[in-house]
Amino acid sequence: MELRVLQAALRAHTADRNEALRMFAASRNGATQDAQREFWLEFAWADQEYRAAVNRLAKFCHAHMPKET
Repeated sequence: MELRVLQAALRAHTADRNEALRMFAASRNGATQDAQREFWLEFAWADQEYRAAVNRLAKFCHAHMPKET
């Protein structure tokens, strides 16, 4: 159950990060410098959330790895 929750959270954060990156990339050609900064901050926040979700999933997987005998 916990694995599914972690995987779902990772998928959601991945989608958020990808959308923020698309918005930031699109802003480079058509937005003011202030707007570009806002898009960058949004991407940076989404990237941080994504990395935290990856870290939580990795820790879970490491904690539940079969032990060598």
